[in-house]
Amino acid sequence: MCAISGIIQPSSAREQSLALVGKMADAMAHRGPDDSGKWISPTGDCALSHRRLSIIDLSIDGHQPMLSADGRYALTFNGEIYNYLSLRAQLEG
Repeated sequence: MCAISGIIQPSSAREQSLALVGKMADAMAHRGPDDSGKWISPTGDCALSHRRLSIIDLSIDGHQPMLSADGRYALTFNGEIYNYLSLRAQLEG
């Protein structure tokens, strides 16, 4: 099972926030040994981390936190979408 963590604090603590979510992710390494990622907002007041256990998607495309194409939005997701093929067909239709 994957693991996620995050912190919100004043932007003056930017480096501290990034280090803290890194430590949080490291503490949960047993929950996601396949990949790890960190992200901090451009303003520095929000940081996210993710530990990944790869089950279906073994590619690097599942690396998290994920960013929208324009970089405005960040997402970290703890779960697996098992009906992704039928959802994809619906969305493509």
